[in-house]
Amino acid sequence: MSSRRALQVLHDVLHGRDWVYVLALLVPLTAYNLGLKAVSAVSREQETGILASLGLMRSDLLFNAGYAVFWIGLFAVARRGATRAVVVVLFHAVSLLVAAVTTVAFQYFQTTGSTLDWGVVVFYLATLGEIRQVIVGATPAYAWMVLAAAILYVVLGPWLAVRLISGREDRRGPRGAGNMPLLEAAGLGLVAFGLVFLSLAPNAVGANQSFSLSPPVNLALTGLRAPDTDELASGSGEVYTDRMQNMRLKATPETEKRNVVTIVLDSTPARATTPYNDEMKTTPFMDELSKESTLVERAYTTIPHTSKAMTSISCGIYPDPETDIHEAEPDAVPVRCLPEMLGDEGYRSVWFQSATEEFEDRPQLVENLGYDDFYGLEDMDREGFQRAGYLGYEDDIMLDPSKEWLKENAKKGPFLATYLTITAHHEYLAPTRYGRKDFAEDDVYNRFLNSVRYEDFFVKNVIDQYKAMGLYEDTIFVIVGDHGEAFGEHEVKGHDGVPYEEGLRVPLIIHDPQNPEGRRVKWPTNHLDLAPTVLDLLGYETARGGYPGASVLGLPVDRTLFFGCRPDLLCTTSTNGDSKYIYNYGKRPDELYDLSKDPLEKNDLAAETPDEELKARREELLEWRAGAAATYDD
Repeated sequence: MSSRRALQVLHDVLHGRDWVYVLALLVPLTAYNLGLKAVSAVSREQETGILASLGLMRSDLLFNAGYAVFWIGLFAVARRGATRAVVVVLFHAVSLLVAAVTTVAFQYFQTTGSTLDWGVVVFYLATLGEIRQVIVGATPAYAWMVLAAAILYVVLGPWLAVRLISGREDRRGPRGAGNMPLLEAAGLGLVAFGLVFLSLAPNAVGANQSFSLSPPVNLALTGLRAPDTDELASGSGEVYTDRMQNMRLKATPETEKRNVVTIVLDSTPARATTPYNDEMKTTPFMDELSKESTLVERAYTTIPHTSKAMTSISCGIYPDPETDIHEAEPDAVPVRCLPEMLGDEGYRSVWFQSATEEFEDRPQLVENLGYDDFYGLEDMDREGFQRAGYLGYEDDIMLDPSKEWLKENAKKGPFLATYLTITAHHEYLAPTRYGRKDFAEDDVYNRFLNSVRYEDFFVKNVIDQYKAMGLYEDTIFVIVGDHGEAFGEHEVKGHDGVPYEEGLRVPLIIHDPQNPEGRRVKWPTNHLDLAPTVLDLLGYETARGGYPGASVLGLPVDRTLFFGCRPDLLCTTSTNGDSKYIYNYGKRPDELYDLSKDPLEKNDLAAETPDEELKARREELLEWRAGAAATYDD
């Protein structure tokens, strides 16, 4: 085809000024979308180089090409009047939506290492008011500027381009003889449909499967492929709280009413601490303390999110697997938790946290867990303390309120005190009160490890406070992580949606000054075991019921442990001994690891495992989820 003929074909499709208008938006939008995806692909550090990165962009190229052809066809069909006005408005509105999805997906990936899916969007839209601090704190200023610039250009760019390129004399020129013939319009529509249809197929497997899809495509597909009700309710599950409804404590000749202190290390994976990783010199105090304590080598959270984990720690039950923090709704916890159970035995209880009380309605959650007193950031003097992140201040801010409460209550009888830290939580500001060390070359990871180092000082400060007040010898200290934190070990970051060891495995050290012999527990445990362990240490038995967990001081228990992700329906996990199975609800292939031979989960065995075995593990997980959800529904 000659150049003159090509120009004539283009002119038949759209008038020159219309081409300027349409391309002034489509070309920058396409470049913007592809540019953000390219940056993400590079940050994923593909070992196979440029070709692999381009392969991950195939869906983006096809989607953007189809998107462009679609709008060119619409503009060609609707050349004048009210129809053209509707097309113009839709053109800007839909393009604005595509730009917003691409931008948010890019920033979400940069922050978490995960792709943006439908469940995540629904969750954040539903809780927008609650998580505003997280959004503002986690999103850098440049991201807001880029989004604002993109919005401004989508709204005004094409109009300005027409003025600059076409000129005044052309703006009132003819739009063509009439509408495009129906056959030609249908041809453009089929081309657009074909390109978009081809973009639906991922060009990768495993962790890169959803990443290889264009963000708008992945968002749409995850909404359409969400697990249906029948799958989630494949079994009735075990409503295991039935055996806890009437449970009471029973004193024995070994019962000794001693104080119990739980120090919860937020966002701290076991491997980031010295007792669990000799190469990591972040927590020397806890390392020395562990030599005179019981250290659980394989301790796990239940769902890697603080409010969910604290329900398990305090109550000995699985949290609600659904995304929403139902546990913080009035009277939502279906059992009597440890603070209330010990309250029947004359214990006072208190909860301290260095985070704001506004996030996830923490005062209501603490009340549901049965605590008598609650102290959040709003109750503390911030002068002289540094911010630890968008959720709160450095943990030492809890020391003065702790001292005052102990002065008033410690002499009245035994007590249960919980200290929930926040310093190691994102955004890892690493307060400089105790200086900083160089643990890693990457600045973000180095700040995180320094934040973990800060927690070590806080643990020491709490124990020193109890020593100074004469309470140390009569107090049992439980030091435990609520969940871990990932830094791209499996191409994801953060904790909520991390089913791997860095997200689930946490430190657990139980220090009893009256029994300073070091002990190592090697069998897998999780947060469900903490309540029965505390009661075992105090010498109590349970009557008229019992916990689903078991004391870590007893004999090994052969059982399957279950874990959820957040948002729900993103992933879920089970371990049985050293075998670990991950179900990704069809968004990615199943995963299976042998932790005894592959503790870093680098060798996925699912492809060489019989389908019947994977199906049985999957059904077992869905059965557990149904039971855990039914517990809270009841």
